[in-house]
Amino acid sequence: MRRSGDDAAVIASRVLRTWGESESGLNERLDDIISELEGPDTPTLAFLASGWEGLKIRLTAKAANTVIAAAQLDEWEARLRAELGDLVFGIDDDTMESVVLDQCRRAGFTLGAAESVTGGLLGGRLTGVPGSSDVFAGSSVSYDARIMRAVLGGSVGPVVTVSASREMAHGAQAVLGVDVAMSLTGVAGPTEQDGQPAGTLFVGLVGPGFDDVVPVRLPGQREQMRQFSVITALGLLRTRLDDIASDQV
Repeated sequence: MRRSGDDAAVIASRVLRTWGESESGLNERLDDIISELEGPDTPTLAFLASGWEGLKIRLTAKAANTVIAAAQLDEWEARLRAELGDLVFGIDDDTMESVVLDQCRRAGFTLGAAESVTGGLLGGRLTGVPGSSDVFAGSSVSYDARIMRAVLGGSVGPVVTVSASREMAHGAQAVLGVDVAMSLTGVAGPTEQDGQPAGTLFVGLVGPGFDDVVPVRLPGQREQMRQFSVITALGLLRTRLDDIASDQV
């Protein structure tokens, strides 16, 4: 929070982190709320596209004191969450990887991964979170199919497929000895691979109560596609872990 020099009012901001919808899509979903926020005694709202940090929605309140400002932010955050649901994964300094690690920590799960298309980006993001070592066991990074099979096992054949993604996830779970494992295989481009176009991603997810492969089509050039693959895969795992937590309540 900071104090405005013009009228001694308190200015406070809160950022909601989202993933899974475009800026135009969010704008459309929130059209009615945005109209209400045009009044003189309401916060302002701004969208901030931040790559693989997610699409941020920043609320900024201006009030006579910190209590009133915080109350305004609480009220409108609740309104936004009610409209956006699972698209919101955190606030302020939360990242998708920190949220997933916290979910695993609360559930008592260990986490591992098998990466192909992302080439270690997922493991890098997870290990960048302080304290991640109590949850994250590691990531098998195999860009060559021969190495992938030697480390993780699996059948001979194309690697950008549903079946290969599932084998990678199960292989990582077994080799790393973890409760939850995820795999990322796809095509960053610019050319196609295994008959799949650039932007194709298969995310394998295996853990207590789930065993899924989710196909995704992502936009962007090579590096953007790889980065989006990381937050997309983590976002898919987040929803699976949320489902488990909800079932246990």
